[in-house]
Formats: sequence, C-alpha cells, structure tokens
Amino acid sequence: MKVLIQRVKNASVSIDNNIYSSINAGILSLVGIEKGDTKEQVEKIAKKVVNLRIFPDENDKMNLSLADVNGEMLIVSQFTLCGDCKKGTRPSFDKSAPPDIANELYEYFISQVNYLGIKTKTGKFASMMEVSLINDGPVTFMLNS
Repeated sequence: MKVLIQRVKNASVSIDNNIYSSINAGILSLVGIEKGDTKEQVEKIAKKVVNLRIFPDENDKMNLSLADVNGEMLIVSQFTLCGDCKKGTRPSFDKSAPPDIANELYEYFISQVNYLGIKTKTGKFASMMEVSLINDGPVTFMLNS
C-alpha cells in the first residue's frame, strides 16, 4: 500500500466537469493498493495518516496532527502509485492489486479514517477524475506499508 499525502488548504475532485467532492483545510490522500496488502496494513496506515504531526503549532513547528486541528481528508484511489518505472519507458502495473481487492481495501481505508473521527470525502473508484488542490507548505509525504 502506498499513500501520498499532501497538506492542503483545500482540495476537490471533479468528474465530467462537475465537482464530485471537496474539503477545506486538511489532507489529500492518494491511495494505491498493491498485491498482498492486508486490512492490518490499511489500519496501520490510516492511524499513521490521521496522527502524523504535519500541521503547525503556535510556534509554527510541525507538531499537530490532522485530528488535533480538526482537519478533513479527501481520499482518492490512485493505482498509478503502484507503477514500476525501473525498466524501459512504460510503467508496469504488475504490483497493483486487482480492482475488486483494491476497491475493498480502498473502502476499508475510508472506513478506518472515519472510525478515527476524521470527516472524509472521496473520489470515485476507477473513474477518470480531475483533482485540484492548494498545497499548504508545500508539505507532501509518501507512506508505504
């Protein structure tokens, strides 16, 4: 499992030129599910994202979590995170989980973030989406299971 997180001032997903979902300040999470990923890994990553101290405190130090600042999370499936570009010039997606398993674990990630008390919005699995954001910082991290 790979999750690219970006601290954002706001973010949105559009499908067919219509806004599908949007958030205010918080985290945009792009989620890639790989073959062999488990619910236990999803739970661990969800807790990590929610509790990662990447928001500024009163001294402008990254010392507060998404939960601490009552931020929102926009969660978007992105299988291309699992792409392997080591050989040649065309990415290989052999490491990506099959769509049915990927969707199940993507939905489980959403449920775990909700369970941890974070207001979430999502993209639409396996859809062509336009993702817009204002990156705050910029602050961006890649998490791997």
